[in-house]
Amino acid sequence: MQKRVIKIIMGCGNRDFCRIVFKKLKILPLLLQYMLSLLMLVVNNTDQFLINSEIHNINTRHSANLHLPSANLDIYQKRVYYPGINIFNNLPFNIKKFSDNLRTFQSALKHFLYMNAFYSSDEYTTTTTNNNK
Repeated sequence: MQKRVIKIIMGCGNRDFCRIVFKKLKILPLLLQYMLSLLMLVVNNTDQFLINSEIHNINTRHSANLHLPSANLDIYQKRVYYPGINIFNNLPFNIKKFSDNLRTFQSALKHFLYMNAFYSSDEYTTTTTNNNK
């Protein structure tokens, strides 16, 4: 629905891609608005989460990530924090390093999301995983 409205406003054809229009107008697709809200919730409540380095003393490349608790129940995995931790851990390091300063973090995160305009969570995960290697 959001894409349809953007196409009507901008006078694009039915088969035109909206990704460039989203970037030009600096509008986040609905999925990215949700991800932004989740990430801000996680960063505002980082004191409630453990960091991997607090769990074990081995210095790995993921030691600065938030610890993702093992969950066997789907109901736990569908709660807000679980996907929020997953999304946060997949962020590029140059954005995660600003998590101590909310304004800077939000600004860097918005810029990252505007520039990429992901349409699906799979696209986000594969892109950020490839960039973090």
